[in-house]
Amino acid sequence: MFCNQCEQTAHGTGCVITPGVCGKDADVQGVQELILYGLKGMSAYASHARRLGKSDESVSAFVEDALFSTMTNVNFDLGSLLEIALEVGQKNLRVMQLLEEGHAETFGKPSPAVVTSGTRAGPGILITGHDLVDLHELLKRTEGTDVKVYTHGEMLPAHAYPKLREHPNLAGHWGGPWQKQKQEFPKFSGPIVATTNCILIPKDDYKDRLYTTRFTAVPGGTRLKTADELSQVVAKAKACPPLPAQTDGAFEVGYHANVILDIAGTIVDAVKAGKISRFFVIGGCDGAEPGRNYFLDYAEATPADSFILTLGCGKYRLFGHDYGKHLGLPRLLDMGQCNDAYGAIRVAVALAEAFQCGVNDLPLTIVLSWFEQKAVAVLLTLLSLGVKNIRVGPNPPAFITPGVFKILQEKFNLGLTGDAKADLALAMA
Repeated sequence: MFCNQCEQTAHGTGCVITPGVCGKDADVQGVQELILYGLKGMSAYASHARRLGKSDESVSAFVEDALFSTMTNVNFDLGSLLEIALEVGQKNLRVMQLLEEGHAETFGKPSPAVVTSGTRAGPGILITGHDLVDLHELLKRTEGTDVKVYTHGEMLPAHAYPKLREHPNLAGHWGGPWQKQKQEFPKFSGPIVATTNCILIPKDDYKDRLYTTRFTAVPGGTRLKTADELSQVVAKAKACPPLPAQTDGAFEVGYHANVILDIAGTIVDAVKAGKISRFFVIGGCDGAEPGRNYFLDYAEATPADSFILTLGCGKYRLFGHDYGKHLGLPRLLDMGQCNDAYGAIRVAVALAEAFQCGVNDLPLTIVLSWFEQKAVAVLLTLLSLGVKNIRVGPNPPAFITPGVFKILQEKFNLGLTGDAKADLALAMA
């Protein structure tokens, strides 16, 4: 195997990282992978936006150029690769803006809503993932039937959009985060539709009821290539055993950026009057490995005069605890999917403008649950905006070498999550 920097072949046990990648070359490879994962996440956002009629040719051109710089081995310069990584973040900001605009124009301006958790008696379909277009298409095919549709996982924020939540066949939410689906899906008697990457290879006891849409597919499931094929799911729901009438509680969703910005003046006045101590953005992509209880421990320890903004499937770590209210608002404000990260950035920028300061001068702490490609894209966006003091965890991705992590620490004070209470005390100080 050829080593880019040393121009030698057949590296073996003497190689610091892997055969073919010497220690001198490891940081370069790490940033190349950082770019690639960021591009994957950004492309997922762009795919959603394009389905809503939103695209930007400059973004598409950049994706081609960035892939050329990494995949064809034309760039081994660490400094310029880091510049490209931050440009991924800048372009991702544009893509997330397009996605937010597409959602609002298609499904209405999001607003707070209380969503029932559970099922109604009768046939039902569970839909999971992120793609609201797929949900809309499914709802259209249930019209005039007694088949109810329930959201799961990252579909929960769909209830914030009036054109979706007002549909008579959208009945509520069922289940929790993606990583629990092998325990939860066997308990749902109807068919299950997975729209994006938040799907695990199904167990035998429900794989005949699992459908995936478009490019999403898993062994054992049925892939639906077109929207018209969703009619198969409705027919399957009618053939499956009916769901029981069961209520498990409720979720409050819909505190989108527009909702918060509509009361920005009140928020600014409250901060100036000392009535709000701090804002905490706690969310991101969740996982099942140990250490992720950190995010709940952190949220539970936040002061009673602070607000917690959450988004992504990491929100499920924070549910189940009563954080109370402050100034007439829930202290835990769910801003939506990871697809809605642009909204959190918009809030931070608007507050900085209102206070006539930089984002890093705001009483704001960002703690990100780190797991997959979209999280990489969002982190690069935050770094491209110069946001500092972010904590990610519980572990850094394997492709971030010590050398690259040191650069990010020095430039942005990026750190890893540690002890929740100690980290919170540091943030408050």
